[in-house]
Amino acid sequence: MYEISSEIYKKAALRLCDQVGDGDYFSGTITFVHEEVECRMLLSIIIYHKRVEMPEGSFETIEDVVPVWWEFHTEIDGEEQINDFDFSLFKGYLL
Repeated sequence: MYEISSEIYKKAALRLCDQVGDGDYFSGTITFVHEEVECRMLLSIIIYHKRVEMPEGSFETIEDVVPVWWEFHTEIDGEEQINDFDFSLFKGYLL
């Protein structure tokens, strides 16, 4: 079984945040390569935002993510590898 590292969770979270922007729903695919592993995540999620007030100004941040559907695939040399991706761990990188 291929173990999903914190670096992969971070990369997936950054790619997703880039595609989501300030939207409240996302349905699509994110892909990236980490070392020799090709990663592909298919997902549909609902995104809840909150406004944070600071002396320097205010901004929105992700407060919660609710998965409707998700799959995370890893391939090495064109062969799919079973992995231990955990959406609850991934969610921690988004919040």
